[in-house]
Amino acid sequence: MQDAGGGTCIVFNGEIYNFADLRGELMAEGHAFSTQSDTEVILAAYREWGTECLSRLNGMFAFALYDSRRRLIFLARDRAGEKPLFYSLTNSALRFASELKGLMADPGLPRRIDPETLDCYLAMGYVPGGRSILQGVNKLPPAHALVFELNSGQSRLWRYWQLPEQSASAASGEIDETALLDELETLLEDAVRRQLVADVPVGVLLSGGVDSSLVTAMAVRTATKVKTFTIRFPGFGQYDETEHARLIARHFGTEHVELDAAESTVDLLPLLARQFDEPMVDSSMIPTCLVSRLVREHCTVALGGDGGDELFGGYAQYNRLLWLQQKLGGIPLQLRRTVANAAGALLPTGFKGSNWLQALSVDLKSGLPLILSLFDRGTRQRLMAGQSGWEPVAERIREQRVPKSADLLQRATRMDFGNYLAEDILVKVDRASMLNSLEVRAPLLDYRLIEFAFGQVPSQLKATDSSRKILLKKLAQRILPRQFDLRRKQGFSIPLASWLQSGPWKEFFHSVLLDSESTLFDRKETGRLLAGQARGRVNSERLFALVLFELWRREYRISM
Repeated sequence: MQDAGGGTCIVFNGEIYNFADLRGELMAEGHAFSTQSDTEVILAAYREWGTECLSRLNGMFAFALYDSRRRLIFLARDRAGEKPLFYSLTNSALRFASELKGLMADPGLPRRIDPETLDCYLAMGYVPGGRSILQGVNKLPPAHALVFELNSGQSRLWRYWQLPEQSASAASGEIDETALLDELETLLEDAVRRQLVADVPVGVLLSGGVDSSLVTAMAVRTATKVKTFTIRFPGFGQYDETEHARLIARHFGTEHVELDAAESTVDLLPLLARQFDEPMVDSSMIPTCLVSRLVREHCTVALGGDGGDELFGGYAQYNRLLWLQQKLGGIPLQLRRTVANAAGALLPTGFKGSNWLQALSVDLKSGLPLILSLFDRGTRQRLMAGQSGWEPVAERIREQRVPKSADLLQRATRMDFGNYLAEDILVKVDRASMLNSLEVRAPLLDYRLIEFAFGQVPSQLKATDSSRKILLKKLAQRILPRQFDLRRKQGFSIPLASWLQSGPWKEFFHSVLLDSESTLFDRKETGRLLAGQARGRVNSERLFALVLFELWRREYRISM
C-alpha cells in the first residue's frame, strides 16, 4: 500500500489489533484515511511518530516500509515473533522476504549451509535468534527493527522491546492474589475481544486444555455466536480430546464442530519440508497441518492458545528442574559433572533419562540445562564425521542466550519464550496454517499479557516442583465448569515412535537416511540411531530431525 502523498510505501504481513484506537488518535492529529485497513494505519503511524510507532502497535506483524523522502527501508517484526522476516545484507545491498524461499528465488544467493547454525539445529532442534540456516542470510529477531539507508548502504539493527524485569513485589512474593487474578482476567478478555475483530468468519481452536478453554470462555463474552473446533485422530484414542472439548462447548453454548483428521501419511513430509523455510524439529507440525486444512474449510481466521506454557509455567520440565534444584542442588558441582560426563560417554543416544543425567553438569544457580537436547556433542561429532570445517559450538551459543536471573524458573520461562516459542511453536503454527490459508491468532501473546506474566506474576504462582500453570488454573477454577480437569496436560503430538516400528514410515526414513548417495550425515551413526529406535530407545524425534533436514536440503539443492 502507498500513502496518499506517494512518499511512503509498505508491504505488510499480519494484523494490528488496536488499529481502530490508533486510527482515532491519528485522525485527531489531522491524518485522513481512505480505507478501514490496519495497513493504512501503520503508514500514518510512521508519518506521525517515525520508527517509534512500533511501541504503539499491538499485533502480530512483519513489515517493510519504504520512505522515499528519507531514502530508507524500515523493517520490523512483532514482539513475540509470530510473523517471519528474512533478510540478506551483502555488498551494501538489502534483500528481504517473509519467507526464506523468497530470497532463494534470487539465483545470486549462495545456497550454502552455515555450519554453526547446523550444529545449533542438531542440538536444539531449531535455528536460534537472528541466525539462518543459510550463509549470508539472517532472520530479523522478534521485537527488532532494522533501518537501511539507500544512499549510503548503511544499516542499523536494534531491539525496540524486551521482557520487563520482575517487579519487587513479584520477586518477593508479596502480592495480592485476587488482584492478580482480576488483572489477568481483564487482560485476557480484552485481548480476545480485539483478536475476534475480522471481516471474515473467526473460530476458536478448542483442544479442551486450560489455555484454549479460557480463550473460548472469553470469546463468548464478546461475540454472540462463537464457533469452536476440535480435531479427532481416528485410531489413536490417547490423542482424543473430544470429551474435554465438548464439556467446554456445552457449558458456554458454542457452535461446536468436531472434525476427523485424515490419516497421517508419510507423503506429507516432503510437502512440509518444502513449506518450512528452515528445518525445524517438531513432528507435531504434521497434525498442525492437518488441523489447519480441516478448519480452513469452515473459517479463515482462528484463535489458539499458544503462549500459555511459556508465560505461566506449563511445561513438565519446569517441575523437574525445580525438583533437581531442591533435591540435588547441595551435591558438589564437580561430583555432579563427573556423573554427567559418564552418562554422556557411556549411555547410547536415546537412552531414557540420559538428558537429565547430563543436566547434572549445569550450575542451577546461573545456568540452564538443555533438557530437550536432540543430539549431544559426541553424537553430533559422529553424525558430521565426514564434513570438513564443522565443529560443535551449539552449547556455547546457547549459553550466551540464557537470561540472567537468580530465579531458576524465571530463567527457564524467559529462555523458552525467546527461543522455543519463537523458533519452534510459532514457526510451526505459522507455516502449517499459512500453507492452508488459515490465519491463527494467539490472544495469550498480546504484549500486555506477556508483560503482566513476566513482570507481575511471582514464580510460585507459575510452577513448583509439583504444580504447573498455577495462576492460569486459578482463573480456570473461577470461570470454567466445575467438572473441568485442571490436572491433565495433553501435548499435541503423533505416535511417531510406533509408526517407525514397521511399514511405510520406517521404510521412508531408512530410504532417506541410508539408501541415498547424497546424505549429509554419517550412515554408520544414522544406522545406529535407527537400530536403537527399533530396540525401543527414544530416537523418533531425532530421526525426524535428520529426515526433515535431508528432504529440505535436497528440495532446495543446498550444499555444505
